[in-house]
Amino acid sequence: MCQVDEDYHEQLQLAEGPSVSKKCVKCKEAPAAVIIRAGDTFCRGCFQEYFIHKFRAMLGKNRVIFPGEKVLLAVSGGPSSCSMLRQVQEGLSQNAHKKLRFFPGIVFIDEGGAVGRSLEERQRTLAELQAVFKATGFPFHMVPLEQVLDLPSSVLAAAPALSVQAASAYKAAVDHFVQSDSRSGAPPRQQEETSLPRVQDSQRQLLQQLIGSARTLTAREDLLNTLRQHLLVHTARTEGYSKLMLGDNCTRLAVKLLSSISLGRGAQLAQDTGFSDSRYGDTILVRPMRDYSAKEIAYYNHMFSVPSVFIPGLDTKTTDKSSIQRLTESFVTKLQTDFPSTVSTIYRTSEKLQPACRSSSAPDPWDRCLLCMCALDTAVEKASAFKATLISEQLSQTKSPGGSGAETPQQNSAPVEPESAAPSGGCCSSGGEDCVKAASGGGCCSSAKVPETGDLKTLLCYSCKLTIKDMSSVERLPQYILSEAHRRQRRSQMREEISEFLLEDEDD
Repeated sequence: MCQVDEDYHEQLQLAEGPSVSKKCVKCKEAPAAVIIRAGDTFCRGCFQEYFIHKFRAMLGKNRVIFPGEKVLLAVSGGPSSCSMLRQVQEGLSQNAHKKLRFFPGIVFIDEGGAVGRSLEERQRTLAELQAVFKATGFPFHMVPLEQVLDLPSSVLAAAPALSVQAASAYKAAVDHFVQSDSRSGAPPRQQEETSLPRVQDSQRQLLQQLIGSARTLTAREDLLNTLRQHLLVHTARTEGYSKLMLGDNCTRLAVKLLSSISLGRGAQLAQDTGFSDSRYGDTILVRPMRDYSAKEIAYYNHMFSVPSVFIPGLDTKTTDKSSIQRLTESFVTKLQTDFPSTVSTIYRTSEKLQPACRSSSAPDPWDRCLLCMCALDTAVEKASAFKATLISEQLSQTKSPGGSGAETPQQNSAPVEPESAAPSGGCCSSGGEDCVKAASGGGCCSSAKVPETGDLKTLLCYSCKLTIKDMSSVERLPQYILSEAHRRQRRSQMREEISEFLLEDEDD
């Protein structure tokens, strides 16, 4: 043990740390210009080769994007998505060593209306991004978030998934693309520009009321992320893109993994953080930047002058404890400062996650969450944490014995059935025929277009239930969500009525 009067005769030596005066670990000749990690020092040229190779290796290893496909790049203006745009731009240049073989496009979602930015600030941001997009020569689309209020309900219907193609099919597609490209030559890309349509004040107010209906910042961020993803998928479908490329980096995915677990999205982690996400069927989401840390991206953008535009969000200038996402981000970044392997350890854990396949076939479209489109995680056994939480919630909402408490558990234990009443207004059937449900004394099935919170929760996963629970009223939700919810409820009621005549899955 150390003593107070102990003498130290040996001279203390200072441990050598990484220094920029060292040589590059790759070429062993040029002086190091950047230190990624302890012991990983690169010169300017080797760091650029390392960065480019990492991006193309990620695409080549997974082989999700086939030659000749149209890929939509979701660019938010941040460092990660702008760095992804630069990688695609360099991969399609004439002097590229291994050229990329897909046709890219750019989409930007303007969220200024949800954040509360003025029209002048939004126009200034759009002008800066237009200059960046025009320099690439790619077609780009600028879509305001207010358009999410006018989306069709088909966005929430998973389109038929594309058939899984083998590795031999990928090689055959590459050979066919190379031969056709060498014969006809690369066609010149015509840049198509879609300017931001004029947003009405009424739509902007409706969007602000929708985001503001969530009581907590955690629910607002989760709701905004869901609406943004719906609008991105709709834009990709209408413009003919089969792949949607996102700019989530390693640091962002590590924060997302921990925050998703805190929000009850443990069953959806493989789809939320994996390289490819096929929950929408015909439109596959890919994350090619998931191997890069935020530090690597910041160094690359600074050294090679990659332009980016800062756009304030909901969590801008907020405290660490304002939301679960913000608290998790602060925790991970501060821990990464003292322990540099924190982000990589969390990220490697996410790589091992696989989506749970309950059967060999794809899940039924009616077994998907209404908002996030993932498989429902509420069909669990009675002896589970979810059922215990549900029973506890029902008991807490039960009224006292002196009141009408006998009716409350019955309403909470099962979906609320429509009250028996005569159909008001027009019936859902055409040709003047009577509605089947109305004839049986159950009221018209077209009534009660806006489902109540209790009815809507039966169509959601556990995490989305918490988001809807934090909303003051579900009537603020966009019409396409309410219409799809009503459609699913009608189908569920119809299925119960004819359940005696249906064959089960295990019956041949």
